[in-house]
Amino acid sequence: MCLRPPPRRQTARVSRWHRLGAVFLTGAMLMATGAQASPASDLYAAATKVVRENYHGWSTRNFRTLEAQYARKLARACAPQGETCSYDTGRAVLGELLADFGDAHTYVRDPEGAARYRESEQGQVVPRTGLRLARVQGGLLVASVAAGSPADLLGVRRLDLITQVNGKAVGGLLAPGQAAPPGDFGPNEFARMERTGQAIDLTLRRAGEDEQTLKVIGLPLPARDRPEPVWVGAGGRVAVIDLPSFLSPDTAAEFLAQVRQLQASGVRRLIVDLRFNGGGNLQQCVAAASIFGPVVYNASYAVGGFSYSGLDGREGAYLDSVFASPSRRVWTGPAAVLIGPDTASCAEVFAYYAQKGGARLVGEATKGVANSGVLLRNLPDGGLIAVTVFRGYATGDVPLPARLTPDVPAPLDIGLLTTQGRDTGLEAALSALGETAAPTAP
Repeated sequence: MCLRPPPRRQTARVSRWHRLGAVFLTGAMLMATGAQASPASDLYAAATKVVRENYHGWSTRNFRTLEAQYARKLARACAPQGETCSYDTGRAVLGELLADFGDAHTYVRDPEGAARYRESEQGQVVPRTGLRLARVQGGLLVASVAAGSPADLLGVRRLDLITQVNGKAVGGLLAPGQAAPPGDFGPNEFARMERTGQAIDLTLRRAGEDEQTLKVIGLPLPARDRPEPVWVGAGGRVAVIDLPSFLSPDTAAEFLAQVRQLQASGVRRLIVDLRFNGGGNLQQCVAAASIFGPVVYNASYAVGGFSYSGLDGREGAYLDSVFASPSRRVWTGPAAVLIGPDTASCAEVFAYYAQKGGARLVGEATKGVANSGVLLRNLPDGGLIAVTVFRGYATGDVPLPARLTPDVPAPLDIGLLTTQGRDTGLEAALSALGETAAPTAP
């Protein structure tokens, strides 16, 4: 997921001749390495051109050198197929190039991944089961269940563990940078299957119960993530809001409405769960984080800069946010934010400003792309390339940290979750807020 800025006026122009020269450069490079024109070479040329012309991140690697190196690798890979060399081959080599480049915010999405991104960003109506899944040890964890969805109506719960789909074991945890093995079935494969509208058999593991198999069918639903309270503690003193992503353009408004509603109901301690939030729209993130105090995020582009501001849980005018009192906040009580290795990009930015506003960070270290943002561009295969185009700064010349580490370390223990029903991260957050009561359903 990306930390994507809202549309903005370009601060610099690149001449037509410079752009044409870049195309000729890549074409000449491929020809010099013996590569024939093919879908693979077209994809490689288009993607590397976007990076070469727009990149402004923290990588210190020489992109042109890497581009030439992997162009030779692409030529070797395509030699047997010649001009029929596929997009898949080009995408695989591009993935290796970008991994070597060393900026996790600059990456390629295949056509299906791009389609899923567009669906979520635009709230398109598509067949969905209502499940968001995440890789964990032993299978796929149910990160969230959309209210009223087919999965919700069948009784699937958040933090259930899916061990099999249609009778076959599903993919578990991958090491950082590790590619899924051939035949692996993970969250992307599940999204592809549910979009067909076919019946899917899910085998679920839940503490205190025998494994059960449910048949679920994706039905037309908006492909969007909504912040939702997932439980309220004993006596209504503490509440948890699951914040799945910042993709939707009204995420901050919905989050603020939930916070206000909880305040009105008497909740005095708040936990925001970002453990499976991969990011989204930067302005939504900044606005949402400003419930903990005024936020000003400074983006430095190759030429010029821009500031994103949040105040009172909404997008704020820059000067109003700069000069607002640090004590001006929507949420005034104790708060904690749950984070983990799947907390990325914009979600990391939210966590950073929440921590500055007094919230405790609980869980595990985040992915590590908090200090940059991306531009998205379409590719010839229908996919997308995300390229880092700005660096993030908190104040002056002090960059945001790339990765956030918790104030209270608390890894999610899948064994305890599936055998005893204990969410170790949530338990630690409750303890940090002075609460010891076990969670109850809202």
